[in-house]
Amino acid sequence: MTDSKELTPAQKMMGDIAPKLVQLNDDILFGDVWERKEISPRERSLITVSSLITGGNMEQLSFHLNKAKENGLSEEELVEVITHLAFYAGWPKAMSAIMVAKKLFSEEK
Repeated sequence: MTDSKELTPAQKMMGDIAPKLVQLNDDILFGDVWERKEISPRERSLITVSSLITGGNMEQLSFHLNKAKENGLSEEELVEVITHLAFYAGWPKAMSAIMVAKKLFSEEK
């Protein structure tokens, strides 16, 4: 796994059952792909959030909404992304995503 002394979120969640998946997540996905300079972290977050919503993958949406905010997207922009995707990804996916966002954003206030 990574050399960090503190456990990563992935290590905490699934390191005991899937250490190789955690290593790939931490070292390749977040250590390499997310660090590439060809597109900005903000753009990567926008793409990732959109992809998760389109695929109906709500389990990881909270993490990536937070990451999107860390990467410069506002709550208003993220709500607009969800609204826009309602017409391309489907109404139920957008409704599920907005409920994830509402819960997350209200917990932060």
